[in-house]
Amino acid sequence: MRSSNPVFSRRGFSRDNGYAGFNATQQPQAGNPYAANPYATGPQPTNPYAQQPQTAGQQGFPPAAPPQAGRMTMDDVVARTSMTVGLVVAMAAVAWITDLSLGLALGAMLIALVLGLVQSFKRKASPPLILAYAAFEGLFLGAISNYVDSYIANGAAMQAVLGTMAVFAAVLFMYKARIIRVTQRFYRFVMAAAIGFILLMGINLLFAVFGGGDGLGFRSGGLGILFGVIGIVLGAAFLALDFKQVEDGVAYGAPREESWLAAFGLTLTLVWIYLEFLRLIAILQSSD
Repeated sequence: MRSSNPVFSRRGFSRDNGYAGFNATQQPQAGNPYAANPYATGPQPTNPYAQQPQTAGQQGFPPAAPPQAGRMTMDDVVARTSMTVGLVVAMAAVAWITDLSLGLALGAMLIALVLGLVQSFKRKASPPLILAYAAFEGLFLGAISNYVDSYIANGAAMQAVLGTMAVFAAVLFMYKARIIRVTQRFYRFVMAAAIGFILLMGINLLFAVFGGGDGLGFRSGGLGILFGVIGIVLGAAFLALDFKQVEDGVAYGAPREESWLAAFGLTLTLVWIYLEFLRLIAILQSSD
């Protein structure tokens, strides 16, 4: 189970079947992505749900695993995500109130990036590392939001928050209603689009640093608006992957510590969407 952010790779999504399920130790039965359980402590050739014809799992709804001690539940994911997102918000408020300088904010961003990379390459979740990431990311978000709100686009921070909440609610509704179906094709398309998007933004940044100005113009004017919208759409797609990741973990009876990885992935994605909204709003208001 890997973090689900356009910058980081995702652990646990199987490439052996048509669904973005957890990696299994063996090939699942045809038509059922839940035929093998990677979290089983002993030999378990098939998932008991695979013996039932036309189960919910065959329709794209994973069967719920029986509650067991030490296994991940939806309540675990909600609690951990509330902790990480709450810490981001709290530290952002601290940075805003104390008027944290942009220099210190950039330092906090670099520390958060390093912490995020370290966690993304770890085989197991490290709650202190994830919480430290959330704290430093919150400092950066609070400072940059304060700057944009004060000098570029008044009210941009609140609009970005509302936009992020709206995207989260919309994607959750469409995912639960199965309007969005996370398949292997969906996963590959999103990953390819995200890699292309990040490469373009990296090239644009290099041109801006060494050539001055706005680089290739991907973050200003009409192109900036277009890429801002693309960034938000990509974030929404990664939210769907996050929801699938959580759903699979609960269905498989993943270890409880996996809920920290789910919270980490959701936090990364929400931060991504918020920053894209903040950038887009700043471009729109500055062009008026």
